[in-house]
Amino acid sequence: METEERARTYHRQRLCLSIASFALTGTYLGALLLTGAIGVLRDQLALFTGRWWLQLLIALAVLGCGHWLLTLPLAWLGGFWLPRRFGLLEQSFRLWLWDQAKGVLVGGVLGLVGAEVVYALLRTTPWWWLWASGAFLLAYVLLAWATPVFLLPLFYRLTPLGDTDLRDRLLRLAASAGVPALGVWVADQSRKSRTANAAVVGFGHTRRVLLFDTLVTSLSTDEVEAVVAHELAHQVHRDIGRGLLVQGAITLMTFWAADHLLRVGTRWLGLTSAADLAGLPLFGLIVMGAGLIALPMGNGWSRHVERQADDFAVRTVGDPSPFISAMQRLAVLNLAEQNPPPLTEFFLYSHPSIGRRVARARTLASSPG
Repeated sequence: METEERARTYHRQRLCLSIASFALTGTYLGALLLTGAIGVLRDQLALFTGRWWLQLLIALAVLGCGHWLLTLPLAWLGGFWLPRRFGLLEQSFRLWLWDQAKGVLVGGVLGLVGAEVVYALLRTTPWWWLWASGAFLLAYVLLAWATPVFLLPLFYRLTPLGDTDLRDRLLRLAASAGVPALGVWVADQSRKSRTANAAVVGFGHTRRVLLFDTLVTSLSTDEVEAVVAHELAHQVHRDIGRGLLVQGAITLMTFWAADHLLRVGTRWLGLTSAADLAGLPLFGLIVMGAGLIALPMGNGWSRHVERQADDFAVRTVGDPSPFISAMQRLAVLNLAEQNPPPLTEFFLYSHPSIGRRVARARTLASSPG
């Protein structure tokens, strides 16, 4: 009960910080519009260069730096101070800040490229929202392919699993599930945190089983196998492809809504067109609002997918005990709230709560067939 209460307190404080960060971002974007600061920036950039794509790049860099500085205290509280206070984080502040810088750099480059594509289409076709959705879907696919090869090594040291017995067991499990993997790799999560997880990442010749070293050292062999069976289920059920389609549909709806709202906002704000750089904060507010509306829908789909993967794992390993004990151990390691309020789970949880997952595994094991 003490662990559950600590988890409840941790997640309540984390939620408050997330809400504060969301509100601060909205206030920042609204202030740029209402004060006319974004219009001044647009006009100054027009004097500096006549190239629209360079104006956009500089404007996004300026706005992004301002947002980063404004929200840095909340990022520190939620990403460093709070998890360290609850014993989840092992990193020094210097290493944590270095990881944050790498994340900002990668996310910033991807965001700039995406924005350049969107605004290029905004300037050329009224069907920009459709073409942009297709371009983003292609980008999602490329990122899913490239992440295990290019992005993960930026944040983790990845080494082949040294336990040959466990490695062979997991590779046999993958082969029997019809998703042969290139190998089993271990990420040095213990250098950063006590939290544990696993994944099957990549497509085709980039597919591999990835384990946090904290998972290997904290769970038994049977429990690790049960966790990996869950991850293999996502490959068996083609959840990566299905998830990309769901994400693509959400992106399509977001850009479609942005198209209509930008037209209204253009008239209201006196902008020259939807591609006017002075409308950047408005575009940001629209994306934030659409993301908030889509959040429970996306999480609902994700929980459905995760339940299917849990069922597959229990059936594959045959005995529900390793899966149940693995979930309970992970709840302690990750300081998960095992029985969150139903509304919190509905809106914010991408996975069913640990309590629901354990109860379902027990029910599945006792049901005939």
